[in-house]
Amino acid sequence: MDMPQTAFASNAAFTLTRTRFDAVLFDLDGVVTKTATVHARAWKAMFDDFLQEWSKQSGREQPPFDIVQDYARFVDGLPRHEGIRRFLASRDIVLPQGDAFDPPEAHTMSGLGKRKNALLLDVIHHDGVEVYASTVALIRALRRDGFRIAVVSSSANCREFLAAAGVLDLFDVRVDGLDLARGELRGKPAPDTFLEAARRLGVEASRAVVVEDASAGVEAGRAGGFGAVIGVDRLGRPDALARAGATVVVSDLSWIAESTE
Repeated sequence: MDMPQTAFASNAAFTLTRTRFDAVLFDLDGVVTKTATVHARAWKAMFDDFLQEWSKQSGREQPPFDIVQDYARFVDGLPRHEGIRRFLASRDIVLPQGDAFDPPEAHTMSGLGKRKNALLLDVIHHDGVEVYASTVALIRALRRDGFRIAVVSSSANCREFLAAAGVLDLFDVRVDGLDLARGELRGKPAPDTFLEAARRLGVEASRAVVVEDASAGVEAGRAGGFGAVIGVDRLGRPDALARAGATVVVSDLSWIAESTE
């Protein structure tokens, strides 16, 4: 496997060709769709409301959720309940898990998860879903060249986002939060979801490429023994993706699209 790069890649640093690879596995938020910022806004709205309520009840003032630092450190790329658990742990807050019958206003992991999801869907239904044009162009070029394509996401709303963006038919396989909910797969940074996507595509991990914008996703790709992991830096932190194990880090997938021509 290629050694990680510590800076943005030139086309010469990485080439995506059919002689080396059979499939490419794309993360959703921040790679295919421009929903990472929408997720961040929903997380902040949910946590800020909860922290205000918690502060009043506990008498211990809690600062608001930092949409840049807290999002990147605790929730980006992780399954919903794991992100909630990690962030609350950083504030020394422990909540019961609850269950599927908890309402969104309940102070449980399940309740907060429902509250966040409702906020997210409100924004998506109102504003729609945008895609990264360079990613869609790359996927279309890869399909023409005979690559198998998968989308791998921690979101239970993956199918809805792809359908709203009009790109559902670009993917041969989808592994998402609904698969995680069945309890048979671990979420990122464990490699399970990517390995399951490769299995469904019928390809070896060593012959597949993972494309991720979150450190947890890059770690998952690296842990799964994939042939390469492309880190897409949307937040101006390329070194974090390189440290997580990215084979190469680019600012946009147009770099990779050019290398396939």
